Amino acid sequence: MKGKYIKGKRITYDGSQLQSLWAFSQHNVQGNSVIAFRGPCRVLEEDLVDMEDRKNHAEIFSEDMAHFVVELFDSDLVRTIVLQRLFLCIMKDVIEELKPELFISRRGNGLYIEVEAEEEEEEEHRKLTVSVATATPISTLIHTGINVASRGTPVPTLGLEDLDIPVDDFILKVLQGLINEVKGIDLDRCKVRPVC
Repeated sequence: MKGKYIKGKRITYDGSQLQSLWAFSQHNVQGNSVIAFRGPCRVLEEDLVDMEDRKNHAEIFSEDMAHFVVELFDSDLVRTIVLQRLFLCIMKDVIEELKPELFISRRGNGLYIEVEAEEEEEEEHRKLTVSVATATPISTLIHTGINVASRGTPVPTLGLEDLDIPVDDFILKVLQGLINEVKGIDLDRCKVRPVC
């Protein structure tokens, strides 16, 4: 798997990046890949890939996010969803490595952090990420975005800025973590003998 961080260029994630060969056509990265970039997230209802979100008229918006778009040419949708969840675990590990005092929970394809509420209110879970996996005729795709800023989001969120996590360090660690994990899986597949 190849990785590339488009540093210093703001790109708005609007769902159009979830198309086959986007990494190759836009960023000259061919094959299994993960492309990272930073910018707003603004996905209109008609562009939502998650039909449950679409039926619920969900609003996907953030002023500033770190985005990761993964494309795989050798996977089906179920294996891609498994990798999507593993990717969120990698993100969780990186946050907890940079800020050991934090406790991040993963529920399905989302990361959350518990924050203390005001008096007489229950603790609340603030959302850190959005993520979706889908398939094209020739590949499978994952988009995962993590809030950098939490201002103006349609649901209660926290972002990397709120947690005092350096964005560039986070992106590079997550990119390398995913690449290393996929490489390790490929090597493990090639080192075992068959059993009867």
